[in-house]
Amino acid sequence: MPNFNFEKSKRLLNAQSFQSVFENTDLKVSNSNFLLLAHQNKLKHARLGMIVAKKNIRLSVGRNRIKRVIRSSFRLNQQNLAALDIIFLVRKGMNKLSFKDQSKSISLGLDQLKNKT
Repeated sequence: MPNFNFEKSKRLLNAQSFQSVFENTDLKVSNSNFLLLAHQNKLKHARLGMIVAKKNIRLSVGRNRIKRVIRSSFRLNQQNLAALDIIFLVRKGMNKLSFKDQSKSISLGLDQLKNKT
């Protein structure tokens, strides 16, 4: 049975991890609502980091909701992803989408990332 947890080992936790992805980006997936940056890691699983800026999503309720949707989509798709460190950058307007549209958009982005590997 697959493991759908989002434990600490599957997160980018420090600035050094984020910086290595920014400096050594191997894959990019762009959308009007978000940007995915990815870099190969030496682990056997994918890791996720999120940047949801207050500048782009003003209210904390909206930022937290988007983070929940991103985490949920990642948990469901992590078995299909290669060993990548992924940074999810949210752009303006993502909070204007419905929950269903956000989920669909994020899943499509992760599928595009999977297809590029």
